[in-house]
Amino acid sequence: MLTRTDMGSVPGAVVVRQGARERRLGHGGDLRVAVTVHDLRAWLALAHGSVGLAEGYRRGWWDCDDLTGLVRWLSRATEPARRRLDALVAVAAPIVDPVARLRRRDRAEDRRNVHAHYDLGNDFYTLMLDETMTYSCALFEYAGQSLADAQRAKLRAVCGRAGLSAGDRVVEIGSGWGAFAVTAAASYGCEVTTTTISAAQHTYVSKLVAEAGLSDRVTVLDDDYRDLAGTFDHLVSIEMIEAVDWRDHDTYFGTCARLLRPGGTALIQAIVIDDTSFERAKRHDDFIRRRIFPGGCLPSKRLITTLARRSGLEVTTVADIGEHYPETLRRWRANVRRYDEEVARLGWDARARREWDMYLAYCEAAFLEGHITAVQVVLRRPAG
Repeated sequence: MLTRTDMGSVPGAVVVRQGARERRLGHGGDLRVAVTVHDLRAWLALAHGSVGLAEGYRRGWWDCDDLTGLVRWLSRATEPARRRLDALVAVAAPIVDPVARLRRRDRAEDRRNVHAHYDLGNDFYTLMLDETMTYSCALFEYAGQSLADAQRAKLRAVCGRAGLSAGDRVVEIGSGWGAFAVTAAASYGCEVTTTTISAAQHTYVSKLVAEAGLSDRVTVLDDDYRDLAGTFDHLVSIEMIEAVDWRDHDTYFGTCARLLRPGGTALIQAIVIDDTSFERAKRHDDFIRRRIFPGGCLPSKRLITTLARRSGLEVTTVADIGEHYPETLRRWRANVRRYDEEVARLGWDARARREWDMYLAYCEAAFLEGHITAVQVVLRRPAG
């Protein structure tokens, strides 16, 4: 538990106002945040950690002039406690993991979890995302670059690192809204098989492919990745692994290895958590897992390389692109705020919109503080 002394030692300052009272926490630093508490229940909610913090904001019990800055300050304040807990959980993992593995998610649960986030409505994501409808970390090549062009730069980086060329057979695990599949087929001349278990995405991508005149090059499936068949030159998975439960990670990488021909390559873009925090995070329901991405699990860099090698894949490249994610998230958040009235007309009430605002700010803070990052990992199935 944090004491007033602990909070006073945190870099950055938070001023909390409640009625006529004002309290200052922390000391000089790069953060200056003002919080206004409207309801005493905001304090009680904090007993539930990030879930309570977000719930209080969702309900309007408190407001803040810099939501991202506040989450960054709280991350710094709680870091010593998190590190101690990380160490304890790491020691206990060999004992508790075998028991936890007895309860595995079924495929129906996976579909429900994907539906809860990605099937919120294509109309909503059209407002939040750019014209490429790409919901993953962009690559900003210069200041002021548009989000759409930064996403196209990311897609070029994916295709380049994966080594795509004309006539290659490519399988994509997690279609998103089709940007990669269309790019690989139209710009690189590949034959693409892409799959998603989101009904909304499947409908959108099927229409996109047909309208682009690429139905002869792109096959859009509504199949679980574990059911994919065939052999491909390349495999691409862009920020899909985060939806895979930790008990299924071996299956995920085993599937990647099975789908690749000898000498074939896989590119996996993933949001990853700090190596030392993975064991704790994989079993902890924070705000994101409870309210935004049910069933989600962020892997770590070390885990990805370990599991890839265990499945028989060689790790050839690990490129960290996390520095681009805060700006990506800021652009998405600005879009949601800019189209607030349109989002409301889609049926999102004030609480739902505030919760989404917290989600985007919460993630931005985690990237800025280095608690999570994003990587593009290139894997190769040995030719021999």
